[in-house]
Order: sequence, then structure tokens, then C-alpha cells
Amino acid sequence: MEDAHSKTVDEVVNYFNVDRERGLTPDQIKRNQEKYGPNELPTEEGKTIWQLVLEQFDDLLVKILLLAAIISFVLALFEEHEDSLTAFVEPFVILLILIANAVVGVWQERNAEDAIEALKEYEPEMGKVVRADKAGVQKVRAKEIVPGDVVEVSVGDKIPADIRLIKIYSTTIRIDQSILTGESVSVIKHTDVIPDPRAVNQDKKNILFSGTNVAAGKARGIVMGTGLNTAIGKIRTEMSETEEIKTPLQQKLDEFGEQLSKVISVICVAVWAINIGHFNDPAHGGSWIKGAVYYFKIAVALAVAAIPEGLPAVITTCLALGTRRMAKKNAIVRSLPSVETLGCTSVICSDKTGTLTTNQMSVSRMFVFEKIEGSDSSFLEFEITGSTYEPIGDVFLKGQKVKASDFETLHELGTICIMCNDSAIDFNEFKQAFEKVGEATETALIVLAEKLNHALLPLVVTH
Repeated sequence: MEDAHSKTVDEVVNYFNVDRERGLTPDQIKRNQEKYGPNELPTEEGKTIWQLVLEQFDDLLVKILLLAAIISFVLALFEEHEDSLTAFVEPFVILLILIANAVVGVWQERNAEDAIEALKEYEPEMGKVVRADKAGVQKVRAKEIVPGDVVEVSVGDKIPADIRLIKIYSTTIRIDQSILTGESVSVIKHTDVIPDPRAVNQDKKNILFSGTNVAAGKARGIVMGTGLNTAIGKIRTEMSETEEIKTPLQQKLDEFGEQLSKVISVICVAVWAINIGHFNDPAHGGSWIKGAVYYFKIAVALAVAAIPEGLPAVITTCLALGTRRMAKKNAIVRSLPSVETLGCTSVICSDKTGTLTTNQMSVSRMFVFEKIEGSDSSFLEFEITGSTYEPIGDVFLKGQKVKASDFETLHELGTICIMCNDSAIDFNEFKQAFEKVGEATETALIVLAEKLNHALLPLVVTH
């Protein structure tokens, strides 16, 4: 259902013929599963190793080198001198260079094969649904959820599909949809109709998007889109359908290859043609054919000498080193020439949150009253290290490291940060990093409490 945001709750309920209190029946679930398929992003069919190898040779300069190697090899077979084995050195060296070039290219593309599949990381594993076959809310695998399902979400949940809100149980419900829209602040959602049928995702305040997180509140809604029919699914489709455009480096190399092939061809023909009168020289045994072959070898040798055999390997190696440096900063480069394209970029239009910044909030400084005498008061200014959600950091007072437990006010402050809080931190095994569950500001306060006093940690877990 593409325009669910512009429909009323009753219209959406009637469209899917679902009971908003009891959910879909087993028959309806089965029909919808057959009609819409599983709620997951399809796995991209990777290229075979031979396809990747052949792609490495789909370059004009490489083709010229390959042709030169083949001609040199064929001529070496007809070499009649005693040291004829040395004639095979040149074609083998060229082939080794081309093989090394192909190996580096294939290795890089193999390492970045999951560039698109990285989107699957945002797919939740489980979802909470209301179905007629069982009373109350039940947990099911996210891929089994179908359009029309009644889904319930609360703080910390990852939205399992695109959902049209039908009921909000808390005062408000806030959604962190920064992965989709780049908005740094969580968005307040509602159940009202959005009358604009062409509204963009940021304006669809009554829709919960698949892969986003509930920062605060509790609500219920009806699934309107699953799999590739979700907002993130459409991004995946656009990524997979993107046409490959040659980079500036590839265009220049193609131009260089074309010019080089023309110049070499002209020179080779000219050298061979100039020596036509010498084909019958006694040095060739008086045989016109032997003379023609001899000068053809000279022309080919000249051509091979003019070709920069090491250029493709040098370019590939330099680009591969660039991708390794970028990979260390968590930037996946799927195609080697993309590194050079980035170097040619003169203007970058980017959102700030999560791109230029880390989309993480932390407490770096705080003040508490030291003493109050009449109208006079003094403060203690504390500085806290650590700028991520990792609950490790030190507290400094006037440049000196101090123990938070020595200050009763800080102990009380840490307790308040934990008890008046719906958020938490979670360790992501895949990323090997701590992530927020809930609002960024409240998560920062949770981390602050753990930095202040690790003795408060049991409160975080039990709360």
C-alpha cells in the first residue's frame, strides 16, 4: 500500500480487511505470504570468480598487452637460434604482470562484495505482532511478518517493516530514523492523516519505517510494506540498478590506450614497409618469406617495447593501497577506480549527522554547587573524558583526576541519571561497539552514570 500515509486508520484497516484488536487470521497470513513473499531483502547474486577475473581484462591497455604477449609467444615458437628459450622470457613477463594485476583486482572486489548486503544489517530479527491464532502480543521472526499484520513497538525496538500507526499508548512516540533520512533528532510520530500524496519520507509522520528504532514511547500499527516494498528496500533496489559509469581515470586510460594502439600500429607497419626491399637479402637465405618474418619480429619487438607493461599493475596497486587505507576507516570500496574518482571530487554535498559527525552524544562537562552562603555561591566544574557510548572514562576536577565516589552530589546525580531514564546501551558484536537503545540524550546520561561510579552498573542492568 503505497499511499497509506494519506489514508485514515479505518481506510487502512478496511484495505487489509484486518481486525485491529485481534489481528490477521492464519488463512489471511498464508494468503499474504504467498502474495507478498517473505519480509526480507533478497540476497544479491555475487559474481563468480571467473566473471571477476574476466572483468580485470576488460581494459583496452590490458588487451593490447595481452595481444603483444600472444604474438611474442607465437614468434618465440618459431625461433631457430640456440638460445630460443630466451625468446619466451618477454611474453611470460607480460603474462605475469597481467596475472598479478588481475589477482589484486579480484581480491579487492571479493573483499567488497557485501557493499550492498550491508543494508541487511538494518533488518531486525524479531517482531511483536497481534494475531487471531493467539491471545495477546506474540513474538515472530521478522521475515514472517506480512502486510496487514498488527505490530506493536516500544522503546528499543527495531521496526520490522513499514508500518502505518493506528494507536499510540504513551504520551508520544519518538523514532530515530537517522539511517534513512539523516535526521539527528528523533521524530515525534502521530496517527493523523498526511493529506499530501507526494509527501517525502521526512513528512510521513504517521509511518514507521523498517530498520529505524523506537527512541521513546509505545504504539501499535498495521504493516503496509515488507521486503523490497519498504523505504529501505527501495534504496537497496536503486543501489543494485545503478549503472556503472567510467571514472575519469578509466576514460583517460582508454584514450591513452587508443592513441597508443594507433601510434604503435602506424610505426610497426611503417618499419615493416620500409624494409620490404631487404626481404630478399642474402642474410635471410634469399627467402622473401623469411625476410618478411624477420622484419615482422622487429616490428613486434618495437611495439612491445613501446607498451608500458607495468602501468596497469602500478595503477591497480596504488588504488588497492588507497582502498586499504579507506577500509581502516570503515569505508567499503566496491570498485578500485572509485578511489581515484573520490580524489577528483571538487564538491561533496553531505548531511552532517553520522557522516561528518558520529551521531553519538556524550556528557563532557558538568557543574555542581560547592557551597551557598546567602546570595553568594560557588561551583565545582567537572570534566569527563570519552566521546562515544562506551561506558569508560575519567572524571577531572581542576585538571586533576578524581574519584566520583568521593563526591556525594555526583553519586546522587548518577542515581538520578539512571532511575529517570528509559534508554540503555547495547554492545553490537558485529561492529564491536556500543550503541544506544532509546534517546541519544538519555543514553548519554546512562553512560555518564557508569563513568561516575561503576558500582551503579547493577542498577542499569536491572532497570
